[in-house]
Amino acid sequence: MASNLQNKSPLTREFRLEFLQSITNNFSDDRIIGKGGFGVVYKGVLDNGEEIALKKLNHTGLDDKEFTNEFNNIIRAHHQNIVQFVGYCYHPGTSWIMHDGQYIFAHEPIRILCFEYLHGGNLESLLSDEQPCRPDWQTCYKIIKGVSQGLNYLHNAHEESIYHLDLKPANVLLDNNMIPKIGDFGISRIFSLTKTITTATRMMGTLGYMPPEYINKQEISPKYDVFSLGAVVIQIMAGRQRYRDCGSISNEKIIELVCEKWRKLHPTMSSHTWLEIQTCIEIALRCLEDDQDKRPTIKEIVGELNRIGIETLSLSNEATNLQSREALAYNHHNNSASIGVHENNNWFEARVEPMDCEHESTMRNPKIHAIGGREDVTRADNCHGFQNSNIRLILCETCMQLDISQIITFSF
Repeated sequence: MASNLQNKSPLTREFRLEFLQSITNNFSDDRIIGKGGFGVVYKGVLDNGEEIALKKLNHTGLDDKEFTNEFNNIIRAHHQNIVQFVGYCYHPGTSWIMHDGQYIFAHEPIRILCFEYLHGGNLESLLSDEQPCRPDWQTCYKIIKGVSQGLNYLHNAHEESIYHLDLKPANVLLDNNMIPKIGDFGISRIFSLTKTITTATRMMGTLGYMPPEYINKQEISPKYDVFSLGAVVIQIMAGRQRYRDCGSISNEKIIELVCEKWRKLHPTMSSHTWLEIQTCIEIALRCLEDDQDKRPTIKEIVGELNRIGIETLSLSNEATNLQSREALAYNHHNNSASIGVHENNNWFEARVEPMDCEHESTMRNPKIHAIGGREDVTRADNCHGFQNSNIRLILCETCMQLDISQIITFSF
């Protein structure tokens, strides 16, 4: 068994049982950092100082076939939002014991999976009944987007999809920078991209995160994980109680309550932050649809979140460009005012017709330059040149008295 696992990847490290016993004080209770349905998690430190989490699997509940399944699923997953797999230990555990007056040999293999150790704990520890997991929205949004990206990787990055099937806050781990990483692939399954629905032979998972079609018909599809994601997102944004209310309160009311909660936390939030909040709660509620066909795919979810980022970047760039143009005009005005008396007192050597002003928003026509630029006081069509360049100073000072957030063009 050990040799078969070792051959799966040249990058996988096989640990000796004696070594793992030494770095966990023989798996003592004071090294326990978590417990789950299939085993206990311990903390250890490698010779190079790297901290790792060791998941020691129970003798019962998970046979060699299922252990191999989890191993194969996690070893192929390499993504910033997936817990990094470090290595494994498979020890035959053969021993002899007395039974009915005779010695017999018992086979109790010791199976251990080792992962990177994450100092931020798990998402479950941050949740409350009534409040978001964090008071600042940007951290919540980082967690929501990171979990979505990790799930999208599992579903779409390879020729065969990995369905996690147990996505919940306790299985979302966090590093020091609050970057989320999906862990615990104990009941995950691999499916061909062409096989979208299958039937489970036995029910496994966590109530509250199982979709209706799995509870009623044991159906497994990509929409299983999407349903679980919706449950996680609502708890991140509004707390456990709001998720429990989903079955008894309309979606419109839930959106209203969640948005009102964030208004109180951030009374002066920006427009793009408001867009992120509205989009995330609407996505979460669509994920929880009883009809799996009405749920979005994880690829569609990540696409929506990415579009928010693009729109936010566009707004930021527009604001930056506008500030730059205003600063340019302001500086030109100050420089012009400091020049002093002109060498030619007769500024208008030629007859100039009354000015015809035409306003145009800088954001609607970026090709027109700010005042003081290359085309500061000329029209784009049939413009007439100035007989005296000193007129630029007068016009620039005149324009500065107007709204400098707009471009002004003149004809004479």
